[in-house]
Amino acid sequence: MAQRLLMVKADGSVLVHSDGGSYKPLNWMSPPCWLMEEPGMWVVQNKAGEKLLITIDEVLHESKHELGVDPGLVKDGVEAHLQELLAEHVTTLGAGWTLVRREYPTAIGPVDLMCRDADGRAVAVEIKRRGEIDGVEQLTRYLELLNRDPLLAPVQGVFAAQQIKPQARTLAEDRGIRCVVLDYDALRGTESDEFRLF
Repeated sequence: MAQRLLMVKADGSVLVHSDGGSYKPLNWMSPPCWLMEEPGMWVVQNKAGEKLLITIDEVLHESKHELGVDPGLVKDGVEAHLQELLAEHVTTLGAGWTLVRREYPTAIGPVDLMCRDADGRAVAVEIKRRGEIDGVEQLTRYLELLNRDPLLAPVQGVFAAQQIKPQARTLAEDRGIRCVVLDYDALRGTESDEFRLF
């Protein structure tokens, strides 16, 4: 026995949470399921006949809240926002840089940003919230394809992210790809008028 938070959601799901660990419940029953209250026990059963038995010794607090219609979740700081901000302020990557196009099309998918540096050289920029090896591999594939185009070649690469894992940085630098850590708040202008790169 232990103190637990029991949640019964409007969709019928029942979740048993502890006060620590993480956001994940210790146990749960997904809908469709039915809650039957018995003296000192909740019995939660799904259509397959599986049961979750919750023994209740004492109720410390009970409340009910109508949450209304879910308006949906809007996440701040996702890759699309980073791409939009960096496109608006492409000179944070270097003085004299210009944006050619966002979502530059290739046969294997769009490059986040296609730019020109101060010397007019083509640069493909891949943007991630968290820079991992997969992102470096993705940019590598784009660069291999783009460098086959004699009108673009040579195309350089920039791997830009809010965080870049050491293994991803090592792989990128080994392949001649420049790594840039982005400060999302600075790009939005919430901390200062200056844009910061680390």
